[in-house]
Amino acid sequence: MLKQTRDYDTLAEGFRWDLPSSLNMAHQVCDGWAAREPDRLAMIDMTGKAPRDLSYRDLWRLSRRVEAELLDRGVLRGDRVGVLLSQSPLCAAAHIAIWRIGAISVPLFTLFQKGALESRLTDSGAGLVVTDEAGAKQVRKLGLRALTEDDLPTTTRASAGVDTGPDDPAVLIYTSGTTGSPKGALHGHRMLTGHLPGVEISHDFLGQEGDCLWTPADWAWIGGLFDVAMPGLALGVPVVAARLPKFSVDECRRIIVEAGVRNVFFPPTALRMLKAADAEIPGLRSVASGGEPLGAEMLEWGRAAFGVTINEFYGQTECNMVASSCGVLFPPRPGCIGKPAPGFEIGVIDADGKPAKEEGDIAIRAGAASMMLEYWRKPEETAKKFRGKWLLTGDRGRWDDGYLRFVGREDDVITSSGYRIGPGEVEDCLLTHPEVATVGVVGKPDALRTEIVKAYVVVKPGSEPGEDLAAELQNWVRARLASYSYPREIAFLDELPMTVTGKVIRKELKARATAETAEEKGET
Repeated sequence: MLKQTRDYDTLAEGFRWDLPSSLNMAHQVCDGWAAREPDRLAMIDMTGKAPRDLSYRDLWRLSRRVEAELLDRGVLRGDRVGVLLSQSPLCAAAHIAIWRIGAISVPLFTLFQKGALESRLTDSGAGLVVTDEAGAKQVRKLGLRALTEDDLPTTTRASAGVDTGPDDPAVLIYTSGTTGSPKGALHGHRMLTGHLPGVEISHDFLGQEGDCLWTPADWAWIGGLFDVAMPGLALGVPVVAARLPKFSVDECRRIIVEAGVRNVFFPPTALRMLKAADAEIPGLRSVASGGEPLGAEMLEWGRAAFGVTINEFYGQTECNMVASSCGVLFPPRPGCIGKPAPGFEIGVIDADGKPAKEEGDIAIRAGAASMMLEYWRKPEETAKKFRGKWLLTGDRGRWDDGYLRFVGREDDVITSSGYRIGPGEVEDCLLTHPEVATVGVVGKPDALRTEIVKAYVVVKPGSEPGEDLAAELQNWVRARLASYSYPREIAFLDELPMTVTGKVIRKELKARATAETAEEKGET
């Protein structure tokens, strides 16, 4: 835990990563606490009819039951095991059990349909998935084994676990990309340690007496799993598990009030929905947000609605929680992300890897604890992610008196309602439809969702473009990828802008979509 101070420079300059030779995240988030303070509150389960408190001993026992079944099914060190579960005690216990035996957990989103699920499970080589009954049906259709809570033994069997180090693989989490299938970012057991400084300062030093942490973000994503669930458990802060398939202002308020939440991570879309409903939520000590920059208006509203300053943070699946605001350390600056989290060196660099004079590529110096080991079985893609000793985020930015200012994304990843959507995966899905000849997918600016997925489609000869085909294509993607990644708008064109090598020029389509939004708002 960070030493509290009111001086950011002292905190950042005095920080050093403490990575022991023996490190396992199961010990950090569960086993260590269960040994020291077994009755300490670990989790508040809001997924049933009534709230249920779980101690670290309870979580340890549940994880041991999962572990026993994993071992009985022959899971070995280095094996990949999928976790297809929403926020729940079993979700946390599954990851803990997998890490304890030296296997690699693969977080999977419950809204994934057949295509999205199959691509990740096939690429990872996971032959077993911990899930619920609904997920088990999907998994078995793919010819894989499912493990549900009903399969767990009633008693625990304590194994010695395995000895792992900081760089031993622990998590394989998939990230959206601009072309083709998503890439798997492989992380070691140091991943959690790397998240803690940024998580702590984004909540004005998380770990105060009475703190209780929750997010509406799903634990299948790095934001839910490693910005909230696992850091909270590691710091001894009770974590709330609550299923919220679709964000609801009333449900959000109910969860916060009933569970006594004091610290919350709200994705920007959730904040906008709360603001639109003129919602006020008292009793919060800290509110963090990440994924998209917040403006001065949102920050001002947040102070009135929550009574605290919203702290923005920044990162990505490959290297997360690298920068943050912290209201108790320095005032926020609208349009800026904040300052580097302790332990991280952030650069704004030019094409030669040197400091850019003005705007440049946002990059993170290699050696940060939350940095991935590699892209899973993609050495060429891993190499392209680096420029010398710098990991490239794909974002553009500049320095503003010590604050990192986000300028925009360099690639075409779509940010919609807090989800990062790779246009390549949506395009590949649409191209499997028998009436689609060519397609280009981009993010269209949207006031509520930041962007919506928009597809520009050229149909094959003999096909009839129109509303009926557009609806069919939308359902085609919904059924194969995920409900949040389908194109909310489809436009039919005679041809798409293409390079001489036959690649769709998304930049031109993006400009077209942006112009459409401006016209709809009456700005042209």
